[in-house]
Amino acid sequence: MKNVSEIEEASTGADELSPLVLNPKTDPIPSTRTKSVRTKVHLYKQGKGPIDQFTSSLGGWDQDQLEVRDILDKYEFKSVFAFKSESGRGLPIRFNPRNGRSILTYRDGSEIYIDGEPKDSLIKPITRILVGVAIIAILIVLVMNESGNIPPWVLAAAVIYA
Repeated sequence: MKNVSEIEEASTGADELSPLVLNPKTDPIPSTRTKSVRTKVHLYKQGKGPIDQFTSSLGGWDQDQLEVRDILDKYEFKSVFAFKSESGRGLPIRFNPRNGRSILTYRDGSEIYIDGEPKDSLIKPITRILVGVAIIAILIVLVMNESGNIPPWVLAAAVIYA
């Protein structure tokens, strides 16, 4: 009978003789290769188009999520919607704000029809502001008396408009 304090070393036989480093010529090297999962995207802009057709790789842990933020940035859209040419724009395609991937999942090889809403241009609001300031300035110049006083109704109109 053996004591509990004694430790017996087990012999594994042939395993002890095998090298710890694999020989790349004779032993297969383990690797993690993933198949590229792709989907075809038909992109419309406000229901007109398609403006572009491209293949996009799906991302995420299961590689089943569309990279929505990349599409928004590339085509300068503020939002994208599911699209059907017969019925038009559908529901918005929601995405995770952290990683930019779609909440809904897609299968490999699927065709996706997307309608994009372009970002608002800053030219329109800036133009409206400049035109408003110009009209007020012209109104003040036309109504100003020779004495240099501006009538109070002109100031009130300028304050109300601005």
